[in-house]
Amino acid sequence: MKLIRILLPFLISHGLMAQFYKKSDPFVHTYSIVAMDSITGDMAVAVQSHWFSVGSVVTYGKAGVGVVATQSLVNPSYGPKGLALMEQGLSPDQALKSLLDNDPGEMYRQVAFLNHEGQVATHTGSLCIDEAGHFQGPYFSVQANMMLNPTVWDAMARAFKSTKGNLSTRVMAALKAAEFEKGDIRGKQSAAILIVKGEATGHIWEDVLMDLRVEDHNNPLQELERLIKMHTAYDFMNKGDLAMEEGNSIKAENLYMQAQYLFPENLEMTYWYAINLLNNKDYNRAFPILKSVFQKDKNWKTLTGRLVKSKLLLIGENKLKEVMAL
Repeated sequence: MKLIRILLPFLISHGLMAQFYKKSDPFVHTYSIVAMDSITGDMAVAVQSHWFSVGSVVTYGKAGVGVVATQSLVNPSYGPKGLALMEQGLSPDQALKSLLDNDPGEMYRQVAFLNHEGQVATHTGSLCIDEAGHFQGPYFSVQANMMLNPTVWDAMARAFKSTKGNLSTRVMAALKAAEFEKGDIRGKQSAAILIVKGEATGHIWEDVLMDLRVEDHNNPLQELERLIKMHTAYDFMNKGDLAMEEGNSIKAENLYMQAQYLFPENLEMTYWYAINLLNNKDYNRAFPILKSVFQKDKNWKTLTGRLVKSKLLLIGENKLKEVMAL
């Protein structure tokens, strides 16, 4: 067994294990989590690795069906095929077994399935590079291979179970716990998170709640956490825009404020908050905010005049002149 592990990179590089591994299969050793929020039903899969663009080959998900993480010597087909089998009614155990039984390289695979009922199935192949293992719990599974220490997956499980908050917060806690245990023996490079709804609406733009990737970064988890925070802020912005379209300026103001609280340095968030104040005829608060924005970037002033035509800014001609004179 040890000899095989020592020779594995040599054999792969010389194409001598084609029956188990294809050059098209990425060499993605990593740690990941599949998890479900038992209250909302939302499902997540997240990953970090010392590999470029890990999210493009490891993470898969479909609302109303489940999520998949496929790693180690990756067979990417486990993602779409696993989801298709679970959508047809197979349990995660049944779906995973059917794929493993037809994969001559199953000993090099590490895969986790989770379905919309919170059931999980995990496989860590016997020839996955040490340290490798997984841990299953209610509504989640964590898995890792080629780790520096064998403590990674247990630490991930403890973090996920003990962390309070929404699904992305708990998933990130698990990933950070892995890194605290020194994570991938090679270091770190990319990370990703995908969250889908537990029940499908039939509209993919509504079914995918979060799909973020850090393709190449010195600290991918830190960057992913920043993107999640920004995603949350822009979600407030999007809801604020919808409230404006519906003519509910009070609701829009509250939503814009929540976005601005998360990213006070973001000019766009500040700007739309001020525009909403104008729509509410709260000129005393709107004018100084807009003046500050215009001083930093005059293009926002040009945009302001255009909003009137689109009826996103409801303001009289005299007040508009005052705004444009700021």
